[in-house]
Amino acid sequence: MAPPLADEDERGQRGPLLGRGMLLLFIALVGCFTAWGIAQDLTTPMVAGFKRIFEMSTFQASLVQLAYFGAYFLLALPAALINQRFGYKTGILTGLGLAALGAFLFYPASKIMTYEAFLVALFAMAAGCSILETSANPFVMSLGPEETATRRLNFAQAFNPVGTNIGVLLASTLILPKLADPVDISSLSPAQLHVIRAGELGAVMGPYLGLAFLLLVIAVAIAIQKAPPIVEEFPDAGPHTGGTGHLFGVLWRSKRYRFGVIAQFANVAAQVCTWTFLIQYVQQAQGGSLQKGGAYLQVSLLVFLGSRFLMTWVIGRVRATKVLAVLALLAVVLCVFAILNPNLAGVLAVVALSFCLSLMFPTIYGVALKGLGPATKFGAAGLVMAIVGGAIMPLVQGKLVDKTSAAISFVVPAACFAVVGLYALYDLRAAPGSVRGSTESSQPGDAGPSTVTGGAA
Repeated sequence: MAPPLADEDERGQRGPLLGRGMLLLFIALVGCFTAWGIAQDLTTPMVAGFKRIFEMSTFQASLVQLAYFGAYFLLALPAALINQRFGYKTGILTGLGLAALGAFLFYPASKIMTYEAFLVALFAMAAGCSILETSANPFVMSLGPEETATRRLNFAQAFNPVGTNIGVLLASTLILPKLADPVDISSLSPAQLHVIRAGELGAVMGPYLGLAFLLLVIAVAIAIQKAPPIVEEFPDAGPHTGGTGHLFGVLWRSKRYRFGVIAQFANVAAQVCTWTFLIQYVQQAQGGSLQKGGAYLQVSLLVFLGSRFLMTWVIGRVRATKVLAVLALLAVVLCVFAILNPNLAGVLAVVALSFCLSLMFPTIYGVALKGLGPATKFGAAGLVMAIVGGAIMPLVQGKLVDKTSAAISFVVPAACFAVVGLYALYDLRAAPGSVRGSTESSQPGDAGPSTVTGGAA
């Protein structure tokens, strides 16, 4: 049985980060976080790229993002079933294998030369990433003492923006420069145009093949590591032996979990909205070019990366949800400032939002899964499904940009950050030593998601 939560309320998470013998497995799992960061940001230029290559509308090209986020939404529950039946390690290996298969499918898609073939490959890769993320996050939380689970997940998640920056770099150096036609395509014959299009699609295919091999290497590294025995149980009732319906009931009765799913939806929505419309904001505020906006976006991602590591250190000393509340409030203030000041200062405020975003995903994830016992696997699936917020809310902000301006549209992420702040305040209402709050103290489940047997290193 997991030990009760340490005095994390005021002092943060001070215990050892990993359990004994977990270092090599943890390093391999960090590779997963980096890999799906690369996959996500290789996808970003595909919208503009496919629009130009296949001469289609923006709506048709936007199916790239729908395929990616749709796969995350649809595959999260199947991933939970895999984890429930076979364990987290099997789920991770399944996700890595499917993601690698999807990345390899970019090669035949580049030969078929149809938009639909690329969407199939992209959906398969994203489906694998969905299974991988549903499995890897709670698995990382289980690799050591319960009282440091959120800090451990924050540290592992800090390597996701490393992958994000690598993905942006690969896209900007290996894909986008090769999508510019060297000649006037209107003067070309169909055969000449076919040759140029084949070269452009080959440029799209190359980085994905490299990603596929990276995913396979990570899979081998994880496969040869011994997985720790994980015991997920309710502290007052022993290991749970009921069915899936009971586990969903546990999730529904947990206000902390239900609110956590909403907060995660809002957090991912705020992140995607901020990064998607930063370039348009720069264009309005400074009359800048796409390249200038892209430079500010790269700076934002670097801020996000540095802040992830900084916040991992901070929550070792201060309760994570206290920091989350402060950052959410700061993010709302920055959004309001950017709305009222569409100039260089406003641009810097939007860039600074990445500093606030850094802590949010892993902290919401860790807090929402507290006390779920055997329901953790399905709880993790719900939190991954909440990523669909990154597909829905940018559409709302995009409509607002069309009707008003890029500056005013930042009221959308402001509202999302406010939801995250309310969730942090809800958690802070919990009594010292309780992980579920005074409104749920009579419910079982004060243990964290899981624990490994054996002492901490």
